[in-house]
Amino acid sequence: MLANIRDIQPLIWLYVIALLVGVAGHYIVFRIVQRLTKRTRVTLDNALVNHCYRPFQWIVILLIVRVVGKLPNMKPHIPEVAEHALALVLIALVAWLLVRMTNVLEDYVITRFDVGVADNLKTRKIHTQFRVLKRIAIIIVAILAFGTMLMTFDRVRQLGTTILASAGVIGIVVGIAAQRTIGTFIAGIQIAITQPIRVDDVVIVENEWGRIEEITLTYVVVRIWDLRRLIVPITYFIESPFQNWTRTSADILGTVFIYTDYTVPVDVVREELHNILKKSEHWDGKVCVLQVTNASDRTMELRALMSASNASTAWTLRCEVREKMIEFIKRQYPQSLPKVRAELYRLESNSSSQDN
Repeated sequence: MLANIRDIQPLIWLYVIALLVGVAGHYIVFRIVQRLTKRTRVTLDNALVNHCYRPFQWIVILLIVRVVGKLPNMKPHIPEVAEHALALVLIALVAWLLVRMTNVLEDYVITRFDVGVADNLKTRKIHTQFRVLKRIAIIIVAILAFGTMLMTFDRVRQLGTTILASAGVIGIVVGIAAQRTIGTFIAGIQIAITQPIRVDDVVIVENEWGRIEEITLTYVVVRIWDLRRLIVPITYFIESPFQNWTRTSADILGTVFIYTDYTVPVDVVREELHNILKKSEHWDGKVCVLQVTNASDRTMELRALMSASNASTAWTLRCEVREKMIEFIKRQYPQSLPKVRAELYRLESNSSSQDN
């Protein structure tokens, strides 16, 4: 027993030295690369160093260990199980590195295309496509890595012909059992390509106003105006009608209805609407219309139409116009507020007979 330990002791020391050399070499190279990236303004190289440091470190260490194991004096002493285990770990590390590369691309996209700008239609389109495609890429990498690991086993390789022969039957069974899951996955890909919705779109879903916060392959998160989250299956946006207020642009028209008496001077109210909008910082200066849209037996309906750069601004502008228009009518034309008319008749014949 002691003789066996003494025989493999040089082997252990050689592996330890190789491990320390790999860690030290990678650390030195990483520090040099990190200093170089700090001197540049390129975001991609900084993200590459930050996200890929750990997986690349272990890949370098494992490759050095495998190179040492391939030496002629080392090969007879290394068990076959250990070599197989190192191969499996290397496959997992490469898959980890590829997944981290998607994070590098995500950082680049976020930096290159800022959603916070005013005209962010193209940016939101790119963000939506990338987020869906990133999830698809991660799933594909995981499946390929798992399949490659299985193919390293001889028994699995021998079963390959049988598996391929029965793949048709298995595919039919799996397709029937996972019909909704497959349909959801296809719907997610369709959303990414056709883009009826995008990240940060303003939508009306289930009679709720909100913004698209997150799009996955199976569901969509809608942030409602009161900060609630509405979780909607992604197939909903393929099969059911919904409103998208920012499909082609963020511009939107807002309406305010005012009910007044017939005596109100419409031209004066129209001019006051224009004055209110000119003083408002929420109006984009495009649309300013006041029309009489309806009349009942008691009131006259005035509709004020105005434009804003986005839905949130339009809501604020509508509230502002409604408040100031009502205040203007109350102050300048209080007699033109909605009223109920009534006429009183005095029955003189009955009162004269009673007097007699």
